[in-house]
Amino acid sequence: MIVQLRVCVPEELSAVTLNTCQDHPGTAEAAFFPGASVAPPGDVIELQVARESVEGLLEKLDVLKAQEMGSIVISMPELVLSRRADSAESAAPGFGADAVIWDEVSHQTGEDSKLSWSYLAFLVLATQLAAIGIVTNSTIAIVGAMAVGPEFGPLAALAVALARGQWGLGRKAAVALGVGFPVAMLLAALTAWLSIPLGLFPADALDTGSAVEFIYHPGPYSLIVAILAGAAGMLSVISRRSAALIGVFISVTTVPAAGYVAVALVLGEFQKAAGSAFQLLLNLVGIVVAAVAILLIYRVVSKRLPEATTRRLKWELRRTRG
Repeated sequence: MIVQLRVCVPEELSAVTLNTCQDHPGTAEAAFFPGASVAPPGDVIELQVARESVEGLLEKLDVLKAQEMGSIVISMPELVLSRRADSAESAAPGFGADAVIWDEVSHQTGEDSKLSWSYLAFLVLATQLAAIGIVTNSTIAIVGAMAVGPEFGPLAALAVALARGQWGLGRKAAVALGVGFPVAMLLAALTAWLSIPLGLFPADALDTGSAVEFIYHPGPYSLIVAILAGAAGMLSVISRRSAALIGVFISVTTVPAAGYVAVALVLGEFQKAAGSAFQLLLNLVGIVVAAVAILLIYRVVSKRLPEATTRRLKWELRRTRG
C-alpha cells in the first residue's frame, strides 16, 4: 500500500528535507520542484512511501519542523503500478494494513466528532427509528436504527483523546455525545407523547415487546459485546476498513437504549427506563475502553524514532538555519 506525500518547505529547509525523505526506508519515489510554491514561497517535494513507513517519516519531518514552516499533504492513491513501489513495500518493516498514521486517525475521528447538523439529524432519525421498533416490537427497525446511528465517531474521537492526551478533541467528542443523545431522546419522547392520543400505539406497548426485552435487561454480554465492538471499530478506523464499521454499528445497543429510555419515560415505565439507561451507559463505556486499549497497544508496538536520529536531524536543522 503506497501513500503519496506532498511536502512544501522553505528553500533553506528543502535540501535537508529532501535528503531525509530519500534516505528513509520505504521511500519509493521522490520528486523535487524548486520554487513551485508561491504562497508560502518555497519548494515542493512529492513522495511515494510505503504506508508502514509513513509514521516514521512524519516523525522525522516533525523534528525538522516541516509542518510549522510549510505543510504536508497526505493522499492515498487507488492504484500504483511501479516496481520501485513494490520494492519499497518489501523493504519497509511490517505490513501496510497494520500501520498507524496517528495524524490521519486524529483527523478522521476529529471530523466525525463534530456537533454538526448532519450528526444531529442522523442521531435523531436513528433514535426515532429505534422508538418505532420498540413500540411495534420490530427487530428490523431496531437493526436499522443501529445502522443509521452516527455515535461511533465521537466515541472513537474520545478514545483517541484519552489515549493521546488530545483534550481539545476530547471536549468536542464529549459535547457531541452530551448534546446529541439528550436532544435525540427528547424528540423521541415528544413523538411518543404525541402518538399515544393519535392511537398509533397502545399505552401498554412495552408490556408486549418480547423481541426488544434485551434493551432494558443489560447483562455481562452487553459489556462483552460493547468491548468487542469498540475494538473492532477502532481497528477498522486504523486500517481504513470502513466496511467493518457496519458490523460495529449493528452490534451495540446505544441508539436502541436511548430510544427505549424516551418511550419508557413517556409511558411511566421508570424501571425499564432505568435499565435502558444503564444499558446505554454500559455500551458507551465498553466501546471507549476497548478503543483506548487498542490505541495503547498500537502505541506500544509501534517503533518510535531513535534518539540518535532525532539528535542528528535537530543538528542538521540548526546548521541549515545558520
